[in-house]
Amino acid sequence: MDLELAGKVVLVTGGSEGLGAAVCNRLVWEGARVALCARNLRKLEAFAGTLRAQGGEVLALPADVSRAEELERFVKAAHERWGRIDALVNNAGSASAKPFLSVTDAEWEEDFQLKVFAAIRTVRLTVPHLRAAGGGAIVNVLSIKAKEPGKNTTPSSVSRAAGMSLMKVLSKELGPDNIRVNAVLVGMIESAQWARRAEAAGKSPEVVYAERSKEAGVPLGRIGRAEEFADVVAFLVSPRASYVSGTAINVDGGLSAAV
Repeated sequence: MDLELAGKVVLVTGGSEGLGAAVCNRLVWEGARVALCARNLRKLEAFAGTLRAQGGEVLALPADVSRAEELERFVKAAHERWGRIDALVNNAGSASAKPFLSVTDAEWEEDFQLKVFAAIRTVRLTVPHLRAAGGGAIVNVLSIKAKEPGKNTTPSSVSRAAGMSLMKVLSKELGPDNIRVNAVLVGMIESAQWARRAEAAGKSPEVVYAERSKEAGVPLGRIGRAEEFADVVAFLVSPRASYVSGTAINVDGGLSAAV
């Protein structure tokens, strides 16, 4: 299927590694122009070089999405480079899961700044450009915990639920502008975070993936691949998903009990 993304301009936050990098790879493969940001300049430049070597038209800028001025610089630079913006993928985030009583005010604030306020600001900055382009798409990358939070999953499960609510509100408000808004809820997917956990445990990622998928009881019997997640995101930002809006799609191998 041709996703009709050739020449489209897509912004991806947290795009230098893991799931964000997989999305950028897929978008470049589809012929999209990709603007990505991340905090780690070394990783960002190295990955951007890889994308360009594949023929990708790429703009990479270091940015901490929790800082409003850095987000503003990122969106402005992308628009100045290509004169339009067609889609946004709010991917930046991290996994924070602790018992409720152990989470400090500072940790709550940091988590919401990174996952909720960053998405709010990026959407606010991007919407005028999407309107000018005649419409577009926004995807919020969340977690299955947004639908099905468990114990010891704060603050992340709460901020992810807020992200899902934000998606639904935006889909209704921006729909008349032909701007579609959806969310992808991630289950157990290969990522840089999982790789770091494996390294800390002195095991290979493959061993950890097999152990964790078995322990969790993933119906498909394995951890998902980052490319499988990226395929769903690429479809949602593409014109081929022109009547899909306001939905939160689980990419979890059937793990979540919530539909």
